[in-house]
Amino acid sequence: MSTKLPTSSPEPAADGNGQAPAHDAVTAVDPRLLVREEGFAGYWSEFRRKMRSGELGSLPVVVGLIVIGLVFQLRDSAFLGAENLSNLFVTAAGTGLIAVGIVFVLILGEIDLSVGSVSGLAAAVFAVLNVNHGMAEWLALVLAILSGALVGALHGFFFARIGVPAFVVTLAGLLGWNGLMLEVLGSNGTINLDDSGLVAGLTNHYFSDVAAAYGLATLSVVAFFLLSLRDSKRREAAGVPSRPLSEIVLRTAALAVPAYVVAWLFNQYKGLPLAVVIFLGVVVALDFVLRRTSYGRKVFALGGSVEAARRAGINVAAIRISVFALSGTMAALGGMFLASQINAANQSSGAGSLLMLSLIHRQGQDLVGPAGRAGHPVHRLRHGPAGHRLGGPVHDHGRGAAGRRRDRLGLPADPEDGRTGVALVRTNGWASDPRGSGARPCPLGRFGDRLGRSREIGRITRSPPLRAEH
Repeated sequence: MSTKLPTSSPEPAADGNGQAPAHDAVTAVDPRLLVREEGFAGYWSEFRRKMRSGELGSLPVVVGLIVIGLVFQLRDSAFLGAENLSNLFVTAAGTGLIAVGIVFVLILGEIDLSVGSVSGLAAAVFAVLNVNHGMAEWLALVLAILSGALVGALHGFFFARIGVPAFVVTLAGLLGWNGLMLEVLGSNGTINLDDSGLVAGLTNHYFSDVAAAYGLATLSVVAFFLLSLRDSKRREAAGVPSRPLSEIVLRTAALAVPAYVVAWLFNQYKGLPLAVVIFLGVVVALDFVLRRTSYGRKVFALGGSVEAARRAGINVAAIRISVFALSGTMAALGGMFLASQINAANQSSGAGSLLMLSLIHRQGQDLVGPAGRAGHPVHRLRHGPAGHRLGGPVHDHGRGAAGRRRDRLGLPADPEDGRTGVALVRTNGWASDPRGSGARPCPLGRFGDRLGRSREIGRITRSPPLRAEH
């Protein structure tokens, strides 16, 4: 089913300007697609080229997983057993859902450090509404997920409209939303959920019928084959390189083997977990949005070049805000799964992300592209006068000294986290122009002062406001 590249046309058609192309013109084709014309030999030569040039891709991850599995299996023969592998799949569903949302942010070339705190906040909101106030579970679940979307949209607004770098605003969100989560949970710090409720069933429900797991595997394999065949025929009709039938069959077989093996493992334990079904459904849906819709193409275009996307008529600010809102939504949904695993919302929800904060700040990772350049807002945040003033609270948080200062002042945990989060935003007094045309003054100092004086947001200030130095 492979096709040859068109080289010339005996009767060239006129283009949009009424001019016919030259007789010796050739159709421009992505060189990566030409590998398909060579069959398996082309893929093997491309693989060798990537290995020699250091383009390892996901190979280190796959090899690492194999090594980890072998090592732990040698130490405990039950590690690769049906029960443990089924539990691993269920456990990974919550984190996987959060990661799916981050993928959209990474495509933009940005970073979202707040997803851990947002997931914990969503779980706390659900627990308070459902357990403390008696709200119906489905309504509390919807409101909890909407709270994550609202938080993500707020991050996107600060990034796209005001000009605060995504690194800074999400780093502030990591601390600020963690403080708000502690405030929402109250003095007890832990709220137990209903064992037989809707959220508890997210990770505790299994489809015990043997046909469920094998049916899902069969549906996945057949859908993959039909979609691949349809895509190949469309490419062949358009005159561009397409996959031959033999390659489609081989790829389908490569998918079928692990799919049926996993289905067999599920049936050896309790059956097909509901968490796996939801996770796969979300991944397939968002993959379709990213690859097959105009919105997904706009996200890719924006990640390639902001200025080119703007000149093409794409609303850059709206896409950025929507992507961060999607990231917050997926963080909230993942938080529901994480809360379902322990059947409670507590103070440790999302706490793992705080370690990321300490490591990133100490190692000085430039996660926002040109942040290492002098004059960039993140560079000033780290190395300028305001950065030195901010460095104390941030490093203290990583080392735990913020907790000791909090104890000496007699403050609860949430005001300390809120204070650090607001300081991160306010010290970025000069923000990058959202249009990429340089730096401009940003009214975050006055905004931060008003935010700091608000008693409703964590009661975070009893001291004079910290002013950024320009």
